Amino acid sequence: MKIGLQVPNFTYPGGAGRIRATLGEIAGVVDDAGFQSLWVMDHFFQISVVGPHENEMLEGYTTLGFFAARTSKVKLGTMATGVIYRYPGILVKTVTTLDVLSGGRAYFGVGAGWNEQESQGLGVPFPPIAVRFELLEEALLIAKQMWSGSRGPYSGRHNRLTETLCSPLPLSRPHPPILVAGGGEKKTLRLVAQYGDACNLFGSSELVRPKLDILKRHCDALGRDYGSIEKTTLGTADLRPGKMSARDVIEQCKALAALGVQQAIFNLPNVHEVRPLEVFGREIIPAVAGF
Repeated sequence: MKIGLQVPNFTYPGGAGRIRATLGEIAGVVDDAGFQSLWVMDHFFQISVVGPHENEMLEGYTTLGFFAARTSKVKLGTMATGVIYRYPGILVKTVTTLDVLSGGRAYFGVGAGWNEQESQGLGVPFPPIAVRFELLEEALLIAKQMWSGSRGPYSGRHNRLTETLCSPLPLSRPHPPILVAGGGEKKTLRLVAQYGDACNLFGSSELVRPKLDILKRHCDALGRDYGSIEKTTLGTADLRPGKMSARDVIEQCKALAALGVQQAIFNLPNVHEVRPLEVFGREIIPAVAGF
């Protein structure tokens, strides 16, 4: 099993003037600690499960560009981009740029989007959920076409592209792994089975197990090899005194690995202290490597 790190919070001691230095310290540790991947959210307001919406929030792809310059090994991605925020051709070009400038280390993490508050706040159209899923599927088709090298047109219900040129192509082959985020049983997991290289599910092994069973059924119905999809999860590891121990995290990972999860991604409430990253590198990552 591999371990990833998500950084969803940018409210650090010292205020905005310390954000750059703090992220630089985090980036300086993750490669040496052995993390497989490094993720940020693609939000513009902070989300309620992390903090008040007026807390500091950085634009995702600019932040990943910073991380790309400060790291050399970890894969980089958003967990996950709301498809409503960017025209799909521009989004694919953005992910391609990250992949090229990072030396082939990008993930394409994408979902239907859900945060109506920030959309309304910043003037981004927020269509009904059925339309958002149509936009998501079209974005996946456009990404596949652009990364195939085809320069032909694309015509969908919502998007019209006259030339799907993508030059340069990504360094990742055949393209950056497409991670369709979310556990929606009828639509999201069907899109994973049809287009995705990876899924991301939230919660304990008890919550993840039935979602993976449903994903497998979608794969069987579509004739897709279930084993070809990377299974990832997202959770919180609070290593502060009195909260969780390294052994607690290892046991979580063991239970997830037994279900076939290949990468467990964690956010750390006190990541700015860097010490929990060192605990992961010293105690957790080596322990779960054989799962």
